[in-house]
This record gives sequence, C-alpha cells and structure tokens, in this order.
Amino acid sequence: MNFAARILHKEASTYQSWLQALLGYAMGGICFILFFDYCVFTRSGQALVQNVKQEIKDCLAEIDFRSFFKPVILMSGVYALGILTIIRANVSYLDDLGRAIQGYRGWYGWSRYLSDFASFFVHGGGNITDISPAPQLLAVFILSVSSVLLTYVIGNGKITVVRLLASLPLGLSPYFLECLSFKIDAPYMALSVLASIVPFLFIARKKAFFFASVVSLLIMCTTYQAASGIYPMIAVMLCFLDWNSRRKTVKEIAIFLGTAAFAFGFAMLIFKFFLMKPADYYTSTAMHSLSGFIPGTLNNIKNYALHLYHDFGFVWKTGIVLVLFFFILQSAYRSGYKKTVSVFVSILVLLIAFSLSNGLYMLLQNPMFLPRALAGFGAFLSVISIYVVSGNKRIAMIAVLALNWSLFIFAFSYGNALADQARYAEFRITLLLRDLNALYPDRNKEDMTIQLENSIDYAPTVKNIAKNYPLIERLLPKRLEGDNCWDNCYFSEYFNYSLFKNSNIPDIMTSEKYIDYNSLNLPVVLNTYYHTIQSDGNRILVTLKH
Repeated sequence: MNFAARILHKEASTYQSWLQALLGYAMGGICFILFFDYCVFTRSGQALVQNVKQEIKDCLAEIDFRSFFKPVILMSGVYALGILTIIRANVSYLDDLGRAIQGYRGWYGWSRYLSDFASFFVHGGGNITDISPAPQLLAVFILSVSSVLLTYVIGNGKITVVRLLASLPLGLSPYFLECLSFKIDAPYMALSVLASIVPFLFIARKKAFFFASVVSLLIMCTTYQAASGIYPMIAVMLCFLDWNSRRKTVKEIAIFLGTAAFAFGFAMLIFKFFLMKPADYYTSTAMHSLSGFIPGTLNNIKNYALHLYHDFGFVWKTGIVLVLFFFILQSAYRSGYKKTVSVFVSILVLLIAFSLSNGLYMLLQNPMFLPRALAGFGAFLSVISIYVVSGNKRIAMIAVLALNWSLFIFAFSYGNALADQARYAEFRITLLLRDLNALYPDRNKEDMTIQLENSIDYAPTVKNIAKNYPLIERLLPKRLEGDNCWDNCYFSEYFNYSLFKNSNIPDIMTSEKYIDYNSLNLPVVLNTYYHTIQSDGNRILVTLKH
C-alpha cells in the first residue's frame, strides 16, 4: 500500500527509479544465491571458504586484544568529556525532531539498511523514542574502539597514550561533532567509521583482507556513506609509510594497493547495483558523465578544499599547516630514500589522501558539503597526527596536541552554543506564539494559514564564537529558516501549532496554486521589536526581525 501510494503521487521518472531498484534487489538476490551455491556445493568454493576462514583465524590470533582494553577505556573517557556539553545541551538536532515525536526510522530510504535494522535493538523495538544520551554514549564507545584500532594500524602495532591522543580528530573533528549532535543517528554514523578501519587488521593475509574489506565497506555503505573516504585514504597512507621506511618491496606494496582498490571497487559496485536506492533530495546519487568525469571530480575536490578553508579560523589553519609540515619533515627524516624524493612523494601522497578523504562524494554531480559529510577530513588529520607523534620529536608532539586541544575547546564551545541557540530560539518562538494566540485564538479555522519570512538569527554568543570558528554557523541550524524542513514539525508537533506554511518554498504536496503572501500587501496588525505580523484575517505573514 505504501509503494502504491508513492507511485500515485510521483511523476513518470519515479516509476523508472523504483523499477531499477526492484530489479537491482532481484539481481542481487540471484547473484547471492549463485555465490552461496558455489561456496557450498563445489570443491573449489569449499576450499576458498576454508582458506579465508583460516587466514582470518591466523590474523586474529596474532593480535593481543587484551592490550586494547585500557586504551579503549581511556579514549571512551576522553571522547565522553569532549561531547559533555553536547549531551548537557539536550538539543533535538534536525532529524531528531521528527523521529522523537513520530517514532519513524527513515534510514531505509537512504539505503542505510543496517542503521534501520540496528535501531530495533538500540531502541528496543520498531518505534523510535528519545533515549539520549544512550545512543551518543554508544557512539563514544564505538569511536574509542575506532581510535585504538587506527592507532594500532598506523603505529605498526604499537599503542601509546600520545598516539591515542593524536587520533582525537577522528571523533572530535568539528565535522564529526555534527554526527555526534544527533541523539538518534550518532551510533550508526560512528559504526561507519569503525567499519572503514577494521579491514586493516587483516592486512597480513591477502584473502582475509579482501573478504574483510568487502564486508566492512558494505557495512559502511549501509550505515553512513559519508565515511566512504576513510578506507581508501588509510590504504594510500599505509602504502606510503611502507614505501618510505622500506618495510615492504614495491611489488608487495603494489599488490596490497591493488587488492585494496579492487575490494573497494567491488564493494561499491555491489552497493550501487544491488543495494543503493536512487536519491535526489538535498543531494543526488547521480555521478559525473564519462566526458565530464575528470573536470567534475577536480571541481568537487576544489570545492571540498574551499569549504574547509572558509570553515576554519586562523588557529585551526595554523595548527593544520604545522602538523602537515611536521609530517613532511618526519617522512624525510625517517625515509630510506633520498630526502628530496621523500619530500616530493610525501607532498604528493598528502594531496592524494586529502582528495580521497572526501570519499565517493567527489564523483557526484551534486555532492553534499554539509559539515557531517566532511567527516573524512577528521580521519585524514588523525592518520597524519599519529604518524607525526610516532617520531618522538617533542616539538612535533606539541604541535599535534595543541591542535587537538583546540578541537576540545571548540567541542565545549559548540555544545554550549547549541544550548544558547536553543534557548534564544525558544524565547523568540514563545513570543511569536503568544502574539498569534492573542490575535487569533481560533487557530483551528480551516482557511487560516501562516507564512514565515526570514528566520531567527543566531544568538549573540554564537556570533562571538564565529569570530574564531566560522564553522559554528554551519553547524547550528536556524529555527524558522526558509529551507529548514523540520520547522513545520517543530511547530505542529512540539508546540501543537499547525498553521505554519513556509513562505519560501511552494507547497509541492498539493495541487493548490502557491501564493507568496509578500505579494499581497497585507495590513500590519502587530509590529514588535522581534517580529511584524500582517494579516487579512485568514492569511497571515510573519516577518522575523534580526
């Protein structure tokens, strides 16, 4: 019934996308059955399965998991401290507004099937409720495991306190802070990061590594696709570290990189053709055409860099530049090749790894540059920082830890800003609803609608933070903003006031002709310091003042 209802309200182009999705599921099922039959009923398939199982057992046997216990506890405490003000703010962030009231999950529509499935266990059933801070604390634990494993992989099996602290940008980068702001989505976003790191525990065995990579990457794709850049970025960095230290031959490095690239491409093809649902809302799954692939990708990488440049203040830019500079110095100092060659290759690798950290978004025609979509940059900084502090140079350690301390400062400021902005917005909304209630006590009139103009501006404390950290204004959603789809939910559900109709977006859900109330020259019925209300009795235009 749900499928039929959607079809009845969509244009012909949607028929094609739904049919393509159904065909993909059918073909995926057939391929899975054929592969399953091969592994179970053929000798070569059974031998392959046994070989992979043995390699996985061998890899796991070589790891002392008990040595991870204390580091995980340490990092859990550090991450929990980092998001303490976010938890204390207790703000329902974007999607949280709808899910907490209506109880829907909604990840299925974005091909995040594992998130949808896991939510049954996290929330104790199919109906989503606000159980914060439990999901955020679960995300903290997952991130702590991710940091420990990343330190283990990049540090060549050696875990120290300094290296662990150097990995903090993985979860406390300003971009991943948005992921942690979601009371409900946070653990699944964190799981996508962990899934991108786990395969590198099996790097010593080619078949085990390939199998773990494909499975883990599919987990990443079905939890949060914004983490798609972490796996290829780590693979490239490991190749460089092995080459620079001469730990492996060029042939061995080429085989590993080829295996990683093939596993990544294979997993992405499975996801695209058998699992991915086409999306075309605030972002699109459409990729560049063959003729525009290179210029389109380069343009996306440029826009990625520009967003980072405009988001970061002077302190962050200085810290990042210093860390990158020390990475190049460390590479040259610890290189088994000529210094000039090592410097050139290290700069080239930094550019490649930085570009890859944006993941599959750099291949899309309309990529998403919201803060949470840039979480791969935090993983990039973590890998660089872990390597820098591994050289035991005090000045390099100070630079890395200073950068991480600035991330801590911002995390505290951001959480407090969430609370300040929520209080200011609720104050403005309360004033507005009081005036509307006094002017129009019969709010249930069927012919009465309200349109909003402008939005509630940022609180003074937020503007002050933005002087040093411009990104704060992209992280904090404005209430009553024209393109904020959650404001109708915010009014109709949280405040039980269902007359609001967005003045900046036509009502595409009905066939009624859209009329912009600004063009009607409605008489002013109330003018206050915070807003102006114009109305003819049925149509109401509210203009919010900054």
